[in-house]
Amino acid sequence: MPFPAGLRAFNHRDFRLFWSGQLVSLIGTWMQSVGQSWLVLELTDSPFKLGIVGTLQFAPMLFLSFVAGVIADRVVKRRLIVATQSALMLQAFSLGALVWTGHVQYWHVALLASLYGVANTLDMPARQSFIADLVGKGDLMNAIALNSAMFNGARILGPAAAGLLIARYGVAIAFFLNGVSFLAVIIALLAIRTEGLPRPSSGSTIFGEIAEGVRYAVSTPLIALVLSLLLSVSLFVINYNVLVPLIAREVLHEGAHGFGFLMAALGAGAVAGALMLALLGGGRSPLGVLVGSALVVSGATVSLALVRHFWLAVFVLVGIGFSQILFTASCNTTLQLSVPDGVRGRMMSFYAFVFAGVTPIGSFLIGSISETLGVPAACAVGGGLGLLSVLALTIRWRRPSVPRS
Repeated sequence: MPFPAGLRAFNHRDFRLFWSGQLVSLIGTWMQSVGQSWLVLELTDSPFKLGIVGTLQFAPMLFLSFVAGVIADRVVKRRLIVATQSALMLQAFSLGALVWTGHVQYWHVALLASLYGVANTLDMPARQSFIADLVGKGDLMNAIALNSAMFNGARILGPAAAGLLIARYGVAIAFFLNGVSFLAVIIALLAIRTEGLPRPSSGSTIFGEIAEGVRYAVSTPLIALVLSLLLSVSLFVINYNVLVPLIAREVLHEGAHGFGFLMAALGAGAVAGALMLALLGGGRSPLGVLVGSALVVSGATVSLALVRHFWLAVFVLVGIGFSQILFTASCNTTLQLSVPDGVRGRMMSFYAFVFAGVTPIGSFLIGSISETLGVPAACAVGGGLGLLSVLALTIRWRRPSVPRS
């Protein structure tokens, strides 16, 4: 029996397998994210050093994402994803072993975060572009929305479970369970029939293909606008892996359980937004949805500067999660539906670059402001710069002299 329209991407067997394996793995990934942030604060009690770890974890996106996009266009995607997921599994087990034996130091966490970043940089454009191979363009937006719902459903379950388990058993359990969770996605990938075959070789060098992709992105007005909006919001606003633990610890004076609950609230709002996209979306999102959701998530981040009560923080984070997923999923869909198949891997590497690659800069900025001026000031500055950037880009786009796609 076919699935209803809101779940139509599940009619594709390989997508069902991929989605299910990713769900289990991402629950573990979010558990590790909570565990890593809490571990750094326990080891150093420094918001700045927490920001440094975030910087190191996403720094490879700055240097390797364009190369990763070319690789995703050149190789069999399924095999590449199996390799990267296996590397991420080994990273999780290594961190868990260091914590369990009591030998972990700050530099261990920093080094392993950097290695995680390298594997994740190679994984992201291949995994994002592989979805189009699994479902085709007709069901692509629904697949992206369901993927977003899965990702953020894991964001609810993972942090909530991590908060309870860390409080009871210590932080090592989060890393070990994440390592085990990667087995689910690796097994699913081995069962998938779709290979994600590479495009025919153009004979160009890697750097030549990167240059070709950059020229295409810059010369296509809609692609340039979407990437610019995503860059601004990712740089200044979407730094919640640094902000939320600091709000929990420094502003609300909560422990690991409260921190996990706040992260789960962020995920709950994102699931609601993703499900709305899955039920309503059939094609590319209107530009108004991108701009409106970017303004809302930026403004809500500014409002976090005024929050002093736990349940008010929960309410605001639910709204942030909802608007953030509308924004990022709409950006993803617009890019994938607007580009030729031959450059999709490179466009998704640009998406990864501006979405996650600027995170090191944003993490450093937020960590530094929090250390010197306090956490509320970091919320106000980050959200305020996001608002100004989105408004400036929108005004420039609406000028008659600017060509539109």
